[in-house]
Amino acid sequence: MTSAIEIRALCKTYGTVPAVTGLDLVVESGQVFAFLGPNGAGKTTTIRTLLALQRPTSGSAAVLGLDAGRDSVEIHRRTGYLPGELALYPRMTGRQHIAWYAKAKGLRDLSLARTLAERFGAVLDRPARQLSKGNRQKIGLILAFMSRPELLVLDEPTAGLDPLMRSEFGRLAREVTAEGRTVFWSSHELDEVQRLADRVAIIKQGRLVATESVEHLRASAPRTMRVRFARPVAPSFFSGIDGVSVTSCERGAVELEVSGAIGPVLRVIADHDPVDLTSEHAGLDELFLAYYRGPAASPESSRAH
Repeated sequence: MTSAIEIRALCKTYGTVPAVTGLDLVVESGQVFAFLGPNGAGKTTTIRTLLALQRPTSGSAAVLGLDAGRDSVEIHRRTGYLPGELALYPRMTGRQHIAWYAKAKGLRDLSLARTLAERFGAVLDRPARQLSKGNRQKIGLILAFMSRPELLVLDEPTAGLDPLMRSEFGRLAREVTAEGRTVFWSSHELDEVQRLADRVAIIKQGRLVATESVEHLRASAPRTMRVRFARPVAPSFFSGIDGVSVTSCERGAVELEVSGAIGPVLRVIADHDPVDLTSEHAGLDELFLAYYRGPAASPESSRAH
């Protein structure tokens, strides 16, 4: 199966300022793929380059097996796009936007647009200038999804939506991938990413620092172990164990961060009369934030599968 997106050694520089540097990324078809990073990391630059809204300085990008620059018209025909800063015509209603977009796409069947409007509770008969951010976003989502595109490219798609509508977006994204189509999704909403994404890529300062499945991220997240002993213990009891650090130790209560195998630390705990133990993985939001805070990886150390 052709990859939905394939980026090789992509670079984009504005004057002397690098926005994206040596980016390699493959997004397989039929996935919800989350593209994450702090503000200014290069997410929107990458998306705009994929859709030929700007030219790369060097490198290449393919979308649905097509060259992102040479075949941009065909790519736009087969792709639904929601920009991070959605611009609607201020005097046009949502219904007029849908009709105009359908004509531009050559789309005759508007049944999906009507269904989406009902699902999102979209206000369609007021000018866009009178709508809230959330209602404008609903119209943007309808326009992106209404033609049943093979690929959805969504830049912060749930911005301005309330929790109920965020959940509706999640259901819609899963319906799309169940049909073998693909959602490529830039987001700051880490809780949504944990629930919806199959894979994530994390970009920082224009460089890819990680590409993993959500399952692998969960498995590799550090584990926090809290142990209460019958009598006080010294932190030094745990100092020689690989992947274990003591985060607190007071009056027989010890908290450990464990990033390696748990067998060695459990054996040490067992030798010192434990009376209670709890263990939990760190949340993915903590793991993502650790990537954000850490140094940008070199292209050689980034993992793109």
